[in-house]
Amino acid sequence: MNYDLNKFSAQQEKTSTLAALKKLLELIRYERKVLWFALGAILINSSVNLIGPLMIGHAIDKYVIPRDYHGVLVYSAILLGMYVCGLVASYLQTKLMGGVGQRMLYTLRNAIFNKLQQLPVAFFNQNKAGDLISRVNNDTDKINTFFSQSLMQFVGSIAIMVGSGIFLLAINLKLGAATLIPAALAWMITKLLSAWVKRKNMANLKSVGGMSAEIQESLNNFRVIIAFNRRDYFRKRFDEANRENYDTAIKAGIANNIFLPIYSLLSSAAQLVVLSYGIYLISTHEPAITVFKDKDYQFFAVGLLISYLSYANSFYNPLRQLATLWTSFQTAMAGWDRISQILSLETNLVTVPEKSKETSDALLEFRNVHFAYPGGNEILHNVNFKLERGKTYALVGPTGGGKTTTASLISRLYDPTEGTVFLDGKDIRSYEADVRTQKIGFILQEPFLFTGTVKENILYGNEIYKDSSNEELEQVLGEASLGSLLAMFENGLETKVLSSGDSISLGQKQLIAFMRAVLRNPEVLILDEATANIDTITEQLLSDILEKLPETTTRVIIAHRLNTIQNADEIYFVNSGEVIPAGSLDHAINMLLHGKRVS
Repeated sequence: MNYDLNKFSAQQEKTSTLAALKKLLELIRYERKVLWFALGAILINSSVNLIGPLMIGHAIDKYVIPRDYHGVLVYSAILLGMYVCGLVASYLQTKLMGGVGQRMLYTLRNAIFNKLQQLPVAFFNQNKAGDLISRVNNDTDKINTFFSQSLMQFVGSIAIMVGSGIFLLAINLKLGAATLIPAALAWMITKLLSAWVKRKNMANLKSVGGMSAEIQESLNNFRVIIAFNRRDYFRKRFDEANRENYDTAIKAGIANNIFLPIYSLLSSAAQLVVLSYGIYLISTHEPAITVFKDKDYQFFAVGLLISYLSYANSFYNPLRQLATLWTSFQTAMAGWDRISQILSLETNLVTVPEKSKETSDALLEFRNVHFAYPGGNEILHNVNFKLERGKTYALVGPTGGGKTTTASLISRLYDPTEGTVFLDGKDIRSYEADVRTQKIGFILQEPFLFTGTVKENILYGNEIYKDSSNEELEQVLGEASLGSLLAMFENGLETKVLSSGDSISLGQKQLIAFMRAVLRNPEVLILDEATANIDTITEQLLSDILEKLPETTTRVIIAHRLNTIQNADEIYFVNSGEVIPAGSLDHAINMLLHGKRVS
């Protein structure tokens, strides 16, 4: 299965913005009650803002012009009470949505991180860590910004626009229709440009992820940069990534701000229509339908024209706000598209139904196994071999021959493209992950350690000893003949470990990985060049420890050092898609020298 997110992005089926928004809202379905409260607060605030202009216009015509100051004071008090209610409602919805945004951010990041932990090694081999970090941090933050700051403004603006439109048409149908013509043009322009705006924001987010990946790669390999004095090379690489980000940011900025001047122009045009046509209606005593049933105020008047201008403003000001909010929405949707690409992926390492167990003397068996990496040539071709319980096997062969790939299939980091791997008589795919990892230990050539202590790294993933005290763990290590390895650390179990590896040597890192694997007491222990970075004395110490493992433990050793494999019970030569018995050590050496099968 191809897990390349860049190719996935180009090939994915296009979905509508509404469909994408529905999927996003499904993630926060538990927030429905809060969202309804926030929506209610918005409607109260919008209602206040909609009723106010009509009351002001009515007060002008009925109380201000006739100089009825008592009526003016009464209406002023009513309006003050209404606007205070609107203020409280506005504060309430802002507070509610701020909480929704933060909880959504928390939920989204958890969902992405949990999904990443479910995906196979192939996914991480095909995607840069920096880009994934950008999706977890930057893209989710874009969505949070929209939900916490823009969503309710978005809904409130639409509510005010709809209400203002209704009032405009209700007061005078012909004037209302003329006032809304520029809005129809704005809708058409928005419809035409929205997809383009989203594409520009998607490109910008992608470039941010690329730059993040470039920075991480440069920092992770800084020692190599210094050793080879190639700051210029990485400076050039970063400059290219930074330039791409600059170019996409400029284009996204232009796209995001293109609506504002258009909407402002159309708003000004609408104001001009209201003034010119409204004055004409006043001069012709045009009838006006209002919520007030006073017969003296059924015609267009100055106060009503002021109300009408206010409603036109109430309609077009939110439209200008929507120009900004819409770009925020498109940016959030672009971020959501990148996030949903991850969330929609499923691991191809699924657990298959368990079939009847086969009777076999082999602990592990490859049967007609083929394997190829996505988009690559076949690495293993029709491989068949068996590993018996308690024996030591060595995998030798030239670099790139397929040794590590074979070991990865044994530990099920990948599944064969064809054929079956059997573990203890059962299809290895039928084992649950926790059972399989307990049965199979894997010591990598470059083991990864977490920031913490030696103890925390040794007990990583070990349920049996996770609650052990230092004294108890030291006793367990001593019984497993691992105490001599622990003595090589200055502060024993409490020796500090940094994930960067600066606090301890690479050889010490391998010792920790060795102790971590052996302490789990696996049935199969794979060592992939596990002694490559340690001295010969420590290597001999590890060999003695391996000899003291339970008689039932099967060892699979990948090594280039001949002394590492000389005591193996059986040697397999791995090259050109084949895994074949090499016979004696001399025969294996001869095969290595020729890089092929020797008869």
